[in-house]
Amino acid sequence: MWPSFPFPLLLLGSLTRLTAAGPRCKPDQDTIGECHSSPTAENAKCVNLDLLYCNDVFYNKTSYPNLLDQKSREVVEFSSEYILLSVIHNLLQGECNPDLRFLGCSILAPRCDGGRVLRPCRHICESLRKSCQPAFDGIDMAWPYFLDCDRFFVSEEEGCYNPLEKLRGSIDENEELPSNMSSTFIQFAHHSYPQMVRVLKKTASRCSHIAKTYSIGRSFEGKDLLVIEFSSRPGQHELLEPEFKYIGNIHGNEVTGREMLIYLAQYLCSEYLLGNPRIQTLINTTRIHLLPSMNPDGYEVAAAEFQGAGYNGWTNGRQNAQHLDLNRDFPDLTSEYYRLANTRGVRTDHIPISQYYWWGKVAPETKAIMKWMRTIPFVLSASLHGGDLVVSYPFDFSKHPLEEKMFSPTPDEKMFRLLSRAYANVHPMMMDKSENRCGGNFLNRGSIINGADWYSFTGGMSDFNYLHTNCFEITVELGCVKFPPEEALYTLWQHNKESLLNFMEMVHRGIKGTVTDKFGKPIKNARILVRGIRHDVTTAADGDYWRLLPPGTHIVIAQAPGYTKMIKKVTIPLRMKRAGRVDFILHPLDLHPKKFMKGPRRNGYKRHDPLEDFDPHAENNGDFVGERQKPLQDGSKPWWWSYFTSLNHHKPTWLLKYH
Repeated sequence: MWPSFPFPLLLLGSLTRLTAAGPRCKPDQDTIGECHSSPTAENAKCVNLDLLYCNDVFYNKTSYPNLLDQKSREVVEFSSEYILLSVIHNLLQGECNPDLRFLGCSILAPRCDGGRVLRPCRHICESLRKSCQPAFDGIDMAWPYFLDCDRFFVSEEEGCYNPLEKLRGSIDENEELPSNMSSTFIQFAHHSYPQMVRVLKKTASRCSHIAKTYSIGRSFEGKDLLVIEFSSRPGQHELLEPEFKYIGNIHGNEVTGREMLIYLAQYLCSEYLLGNPRIQTLINTTRIHLLPSMNPDGYEVAAAEFQGAGYNGWTNGRQNAQHLDLNRDFPDLTSEYYRLANTRGVRTDHIPISQYYWWGKVAPETKAIMKWMRTIPFVLSASLHGGDLVVSYPFDFSKHPLEEKMFSPTPDEKMFRLLSRAYANVHPMMMDKSENRCGGNFLNRGSIINGADWYSFTGGMSDFNYLHTNCFEITVELGCVKFPPEEALYTLWQHNKESLLNFMEMVHRGIKGTVTDKFGKPIKNARILVRGIRHDVTTAADGDYWRLLPPGTHIVIAQAPGYTKMIKKVTIPLRMKRAGRVDFILHPLDLHPKKFMKGPRRNGYKRHDPLEDFDPHAENNGDFVGERQKPLQDGSKPWWWSYFTSLNHHKPTWLLKYH
C-alpha cells in the first residue's frame, strides 16, 4: 500500500522541488494531436524502478527516456505529471484509485522487459476513462494529457500489457470463471485494503442490477470507508423496505468480521444470480448495507505484524491512526438515558448529542458512521468483533457507574434477546456443549449476554444506535483468535454463514406501516409508541416506520404535533416471520391557537450540531476541507488550482478545462 500523507503537505512539499521539467508535449498541442511521444524502444536499457509512487506496480524494471521523453528518474520526480499522480487520490476523494496511479505509472515509468519497452493496453485506458471521467468533471479538471488513450496506449494486436494486472487478481473483470469452477467461488483468504476494494467493486459490477458500492467517508489516513449495498433498487430507499447494516473491523486487529462480510457480499451476489429463492427474497424485500472495514488504518498495522498461526493481535492495530478506540469514541448517551429514565413524561429515545462531546477529539471514522446513521433509517444492525465467542446486546454501560458487571437491560430487553438468539442458536460452535471451547463460559447463558453484565464501558456504538436512532444493534464476537490464519477462514465462514443470513431476516419481525394525514400526505418524524416499552421509533421522510417487536399483543400508538393520536391493538403470532402492516391516518387537531399546548421541550433550545457541517469525504486538514467547499473564484479557476501556483511557468495548465 502506498504511503498516505495529508494532501496540502504532500503537494506543497513536492511543488517546492519542481524544476524545469514540464511536459515535453506542449498543452496547446495536446488537443490537436500534434505532439507525439518517443516510439517504443527495441533496444532499451532496463533499470530498476525506484519511483516512490510507482513502487507497488507488478513489474520492477523501467527505462529512460520514458513515453513522455523525460530523460531520467530525477526529471520524472520533479515533473508536474508525477506530482499529479502523488495527489490524485486526494483530489478525487479516493475515486478510481489506485487504478489511475497505476495507469499513470505505465507512462511515466513504462514496463521494460528483455531490453524492450512495453506499451499499456488502450482498452484498459478507455475503460478507466469512461468510469473516471465524472470524477474529473466533478472538480472541473481536464483529463490528463499523458493519459490520452489514442496516443500513448496501443491495441492488443500490437502487443500491449494490462497495467492494472496486480489489482485484478487471478481473474480479470472481463474473464469468466473456468468451466469447472462453481460460480459461487469465494477465495477464503485475507484481503488487503486494495484487494478488499477490488472484490467489492467487482462484486457490485457483476450484480449491478441489485448491488452498488459507495463510500460513507474516509479514515484518518484517507482510506474510503467502502460499503456494498444490495437491494432490488440499489441507491435509493423504497417505501416500507427496511434498512439493515453489518459493520466489521471496528477494531483493526479483529479481522474475522471483515473477511466474513467480504465473503457474504460475494455469496449474496452469486446466490441471487443462481436463483436461490431465499437470497432473492431477502434482497428483494430488504436494503442491505455491508461495511467490511470501519477501521482500515488499524487493519494495516495489525496485518503488517501478523505472524500466522498463533498470533492473536490483542493490541496492535486495535485503535485507529489517531490512537482512538472507535468502540469507545461514540457519545455517551447511556448516562443521559439513566438520568432521564427517572423523570416521568420525558422521552428517553432519540437523545441528542451533548455539545461537550464535540470539545474532545472525535475520529473521522466515528463521525462518518454517525452521519451515515442519520442519512439512512436503519432498523437493525450488528457489529462484528473478535476475541471471544458470544453475542452481546445493549446496554453496554452499567446502570450503576461503579459496577463493572451489572445486568443493565434496555426497555426492549425481550426483543434484544430474541435478536441475539437468532444469531447464536444457528451457530454450531456457539451451541457446542463443551465448556472448554472458546466462549464456553457463556454456555449456560445460551452464548448471549447483556453487554454491561459482561463488562461495562461507555462510548459504544450499539448503545448509541439504540438511543440516538431507531436502529437496534447487537455485538457479535466471532472467535477467540482475533487475526486467524488463512486456513481457518473457510471453517469460520461455514460456522457464521447461516447466522449472518438468519439475523438479517430478523429485520422483518414486528410491525411496519405508514403514518399519513387524511389526504394521504406522509408525516415525517411521527412517533410510534408501544405501551409498556419506553422507547419510541419515528417515521422516515416518506412517513414509513418499522418497529421490531417480540410475539404477543401490543398496544401501538401513533402521534405527531398538531394531530390527534391513534391507538391500535396488534397481535404478533409466535411464528410470524414477516412484519405485520399497521398504518395510521392522523387527523389535525381543531384547537384554538391559545389553547394549543406544545409538547415538552427536548433539552431546551435547538443547538448547533457540528455533525451537520461534517464532510465525511474530506481530508483531515482544516484548510483543505475549507478550500474543497469553495466555489470557483472569479468563475475561471477551480478550487484546487491554488495548490499548483508555485509551479511558476511550469503550472500544469493542461489540467484546466477552460483556459
